[in-house]
Amino acid sequence: MDMKKRITLELRSRSPAEIVELVVDNSRSADGEVEGLTDEFTELEFLSMVNVGLSSLAKLPSLPKLRKLELSDNNLSGSLETLSEKCPNLTYLNLSGNKIKELSNVEALQNLKSLQSLDLFNCEITSLEDYRESVFELLPQVTYLDGFDQEDNEAPDSEAEDEGEDLADLWSDPFLDEDGEDGAGPTGDYDDEDDEEEDEDGSERGEEDDEDEEDYGEEEEEEDDQAGIQGQKRKRDVDDEDEEDEDD
Repeated sequence: MDMKKRITLELRSRSPAEIVELVVDNSRSADGEVEGLTDEFTELEFLSMVNVGLSSLAKLPSLPKLRKLELSDNNLSGSLETLSEKCPNLTYLNLSGNKIKELSNVEALQNLKSLQSLDLFNCEITSLEDYRESVFELLPQVTYLDGFDQEDNEAPDSEAEDEGEDLADLWSDPFLDEDGEDGAGPTGDYDDEDDEEEDEDGSERGEEDDEDEEDYGEEEEEEDDQAGIQGQKRKRDVDDEDEEDEDD
């Protein structure tokens, strides 16, 4: 898909002035130039054109609010002076995987006063002796080169930091569930009351069972006593009958 058609699809019936982020990675530029972008993208802050076959930035429109620009895996070797003219507020620029060979190629970035992070990984320039020291000296405004500062400290991941802060906020509140919504709240007192009620119910049931067992035992004893009396009575009646027979 060509770049111009891809940009039209990415608009999704919105006007260019509504677009803040635009990704057209792996689309194709017919002549190596930027296509489909115009000065109407006034609110654009993030633009990604990875592997689109760019060899020039001459037709890049004015993007005054653009802060992050991804241009990795293209065929750029120069014309970087356009960036300071059209995107003066860039803070992040990724040129990795391009054909940048000499320090003079990046010298044009000196006018990007807000540039903090520059990526030239996998460009021929990285094989130059004292490459990192030279770039930091040439571009003193840059803090991170290829993801590391001059003391080899890795650049922070802003997205991971945001997630960490969200999780920290979540963990710090014991009454929030994992979705950040109000949970059941403290349950200790409630559980104790339930346990006490269960214990009282259990005790009452136990006492009732004991009373039932005692009543049942007394009834059995009364029945046994009555059976014994009846047995003795029957025995006396039989003995009396035998005596009468002998007398006859």
